[in-house]
Amino acid sequence: MLVCHLAAFVAASRCFCRYPGQYNIRHYCKKTPSRLWVSEALSSSELRENIIIQGWVRSVRAQKANLFLHVTDGSCLQPLQIVASSELNDPSLTFGSAVEVTGVLKRSPHPRQPVELEAHHINVVGKCNPVEFPFKIKDRHSLEYIRQYPHLRCRTNAFGSLLRIRSEAATAIHSYFKKNGFVNIHTPIITSNDCEGAGELFQVEPSGQKPKEDENFFSVPAFLTVSGQLHLEVMSGAFSRVYTFGPTFRAENSQSRRHLAEFYMVEAEVSFTQSLEDLTEVMEDMFKSATEHVLAECSEDVDLFHKYVTPGHRGTLDAMMTTSFPIITYSEAIEILSRSSQKFVFPTDWGCDLQTEHEKYLVNHCGNIPVFVTDYPYDLKPFYARDNQDRPHHTAAAVDLLVPGVGELCGGSLREERLDLLKNRLEQVGLEDAYSWYLDLRQFGSVPHGGFGMGFERFLQCILGVDNIKDVIPFPRFSNSCSL
Repeated sequence: MLVCHLAAFVAASRCFCRYPGQYNIRHYCKKTPSRLWVSEALSSSELRENIIIQGWVRSVRAQKANLFLHVTDGSCLQPLQIVASSELNDPSLTFGSAVEVTGVLKRSPHPRQPVELEAHHINVVGKCNPVEFPFKIKDRHSLEYIRQYPHLRCRTNAFGSLLRIRSEAATAIHSYFKKNGFVNIHTPIITSNDCEGAGELFQVEPSGQKPKEDENFFSVPAFLTVSGQLHLEVMSGAFSRVYTFGPTFRAENSQSRRHLAEFYMVEAEVSFTQSLEDLTEVMEDMFKSATEHVLAECSEDVDLFHKYVTPGHRGTLDAMMTTSFPIITYSEAIEILSRSSQKFVFPTDWGCDLQTEHEKYLVNHCGNIPVFVTDYPYDLKPFYARDNQDRPHHTAAAVDLLVPGVGELCGGSLREERLDLLKNRLEQVGLEDAYSWYLDLRQFGSVPHGGFGMGFERFLQCILGVDNIKDVIPFPRFSNSCSL
């Protein structure tokens, strides 16, 4: 039976060969090249024939007999060396051009390059004009320079490393929450709530039509979210641990190194909390767990930043990872600032909000490691922060995590679960009608709970030592700038 089937297949293949463009049996026996990522090729422990590498040329060196290329595909920082006959050289093989290379993966005689690809064929898929291309082969461009080219900066080593680190950091955060029993909630981007109460909102309206007076698409004014916290509080009535990770928006008219109009927030809510320590433990554990993952999975990329972009920062990061984060109260922080000989621009009286200059001083005072500041003045915090009902200073059960180089990284609080106190606070600020649904949460099975938010870009700044927040996000959005 097998012989009959083979004979029939051979006869059919001969028949196909009578027509142009058809394949004969020898085509089916020809082995298709196997595609490898550059990272796979560099880590390969065996020689492999007939493979294909697709990527972009990082350097070209032509000799009399041989041609040497360095090709990368974004899978890792290190490029793969391509060795070819000079007969395969092509004028369009330039820095930045896209290529497909077929050949044999073999061991390299050079110790720094464990393997190389001996090319049999090079196909230039996309040409690149090296004269007009803003990045040069041998130049080390600053983050400020490449920021001018948001559509091209992903092709540089530094920003390519940043994007791989960002990807792994996001993976690490999701992994941490999953391992610790948190449910991921997709909170809405369009909302009618102003969670922070700052009024710095982007209003959402349909384009192409002029709405009538007092008419809204959603029947109520709608905005881009500034936080998913209130929606997480809804979910915390059914799930003991929830989190969200997504974009948030602030219409803050600032072009400073610290601010963006669009950024990513990691927010978590924990039910059945007993104290602020329940939150600080999660914050510190998440920070260290995510950082450890990034250091393990992106060691070369992190080293590039710590060696060339922010030299000396690795020691600071190592100290953060090996030390427990101290906890001080807001009142203790004000006392430290008041005793300082440093002249601050903003006042340091009790009741004043801590500014960046204060936050950075407190971090340095505590040994240049992250520090928690708790129990802020009650009047500084939003309506949902739990009242400590203390005297003489009236404080709320709120906490901020301050970190080196950045200042505030995380902010959170216990939520006011006592219906009478929450109702009185909403009446004081004139929000009892808008947040009647929030009061309902306290009437139907409410439990003590609390939560926090962490700015994802600020986390990246902290572990890499990057000074400008616009250098740790793919497409920065801020006032007077919305490129692409």
